[in-house]
Amino acid sequence: MNTALIQKYNTPAPRYTSYPTVPLWDNKLDSHQWEELVKKAFLEFNDTEGISIYIHLPFCESLCTYCGCNKRITKNDKVKTPYIEGLLKEWAHYKALFNGNPKISGIHLGGGTPTFFDPFHLENLISTILRDAKISDNAEFSFEGHPNNTSFAHLKTLGDLGFDRVSYGIQDFDEKVQKAIHRIQPFEKVKYATDSARVLGYTSINFDLIYGLPHQTLESLNNTFAQVQTLRPDRIAFYSYAHLPSAFPSQRSFENYLPTADQKQALYKYGGKLLIEMGYEEIGMDHFALPNDPLCIAKANGNLHRNFMGYTTLPSKILIGLGASSISDVYYAYAQNEKNIGKYESRIQKENHSIIKGHVLNEEDLKVRTTILNLICRKQATIPTSIWENLGKTQKWNLIDMQKDGLLTIADRCIQITDEGMNFVRNICSQIDKRLATNELKQPIFSKAV
Repeated sequence: MNTALIQKYNTPAPRYTSYPTVPLWDNKLDSHQWEELVKKAFLEFNDTEGISIYIHLPFCESLCTYCGCNKRITKNDKVKTPYIEGLLKEWAHYKALFNGNPKISGIHLGGGTPTFFDPFHLENLISTILRDAKISDNAEFSFEGHPNNTSFAHLKTLGDLGFDRVSYGIQDFDEKVQKAIHRIQPFEKVKYATDSARVLGYTSINFDLIYGLPHQTLESLNNTFAQVQTLRPDRIAFYSYAHLPSAFPSQRSFENYLPTADQKQALYKYGGKLLIEMGYEEIGMDHFALPNDPLCIAKANGNLHRNFMGYTTLPSKILIGLGASSISDVYYAYAQNEKNIGKYESRIQKENHSIIKGHVLNEEDLKVRTTILNLICRKQATIPTSIWENLGKTQKWNLIDMQKDGLLTIADRCIQITDEGMNFVRNICSQIDKRLATNELKQPIFSKAV
């Protein structure tokens, strides 16, 4: 990777888990309109593609100071039952909108810390959701686990319910880094959680790793990757640390110890090099997998997809988000739940839903979304004539400049991204993002591309 290009294109850009991105929604969606679009999408897509479900479980026992997720720090067990009841009431409301039994193509438990909940609570939650539902033959059930509290019982209970994928938030194995970000997890804990999942038949284990954390050096990163290699997870997400202290004040606790921009870029280049040497293939934006992983196969076959949960092999056009701050996508519109946990629970009990904002996609949005997803997942896309003609002069000039830099080629509105260009795919996609180009954001809300 060319250092000069990294410096040139290391600017804030969306991750494009959706289009439009959440900060650029017009928020003109009302609850009645949302319900009608849910019904419409169910009739069109349930029988063919099924429904994916994301469940946000926001509680953590301690604060990881780098974290930008929606969470509540508590050790109070009394919060568990009311929150589960709220999730099930919200799901019951969606089931009442469906014209028939849902076909479940995927479930993902995110957080917070899903394993904050006891196996009993998780069994009650998932078994109730699956009641009267069909399950797709290729369904993928996954959850995010904290190695320190993901027990054998957690893995066994969820495995019995159909879960065979787990993602562990490792971030870094260096003790000094862990202390700075308040994420202490010994290698032995991670090894136990990883080995337990494999013993129980989990077919995919992912590690989340972050570069750009306080006190990280090339040497410490090398040591972390050496330990990762001994456990050989199937997938690795190698994320850039997003420093946004105005939104997440806890990040100020270590900002004097963060790598410089040049040092962070060196960590990015070195980590990517190590992953390739370890036998992983780059899927796309921050994601790597072993060659026989379904993500690699889907990429090779042109069947890779992307949604709010990241890269996936599932083409489902319906993603129902349950829980505080969760986002739903029914192809024609997006909707997000209330972020405050107490308010979420109160609204669910009173109104059966907790939608606070959303966006209905117009015809142009749908075209741009397809274009951006093709660029991210397939490295190429033909820009529709109506979109190309409406691009601003700056956007077109930037694309031409990117072609000169060897990041892409353009011919007859067809963009083909080069291998090096995939390192800057967020920058490339942002040139197609008309809403981003025409909005003046008052403060930085996107992390830098590198």
